[in-house]
Amino acid sequence: MPPLSLATLAPGMTARVAGFAPLAADLADRLVELGFDDGAEVETLHRAPLGGDPIAVRVDGTLVALRRAVADCVLLYPPEQGDERGDQAR
Repeated sequence: MPPLSLATLAPGMTARVAGFAPLAADLADRLVELGFDDGAEVETLHRAPLGGDPIAVRVDGTLVALRRAVADCVLLYPPEQGDERGDQAR
């Protein structure tokens, strides 16, 4: 199953980071600094009403607010695969 984007992860769902869609190198570096490393656990907490910005997520215990366009560039393993990968990585 192909990776899904963080922008499509429903509130309350948890998955693991698979990587990034093409985006500026400095933005990718900043996301890694915030904790969006390969395999990091991500949970969607809240979304702005009417599909707007921002999206609030928890990444490895840290609360981060992202614009929808940025969240769309964060690729995730589907939740079932993400959980299996997390068990293998630890």
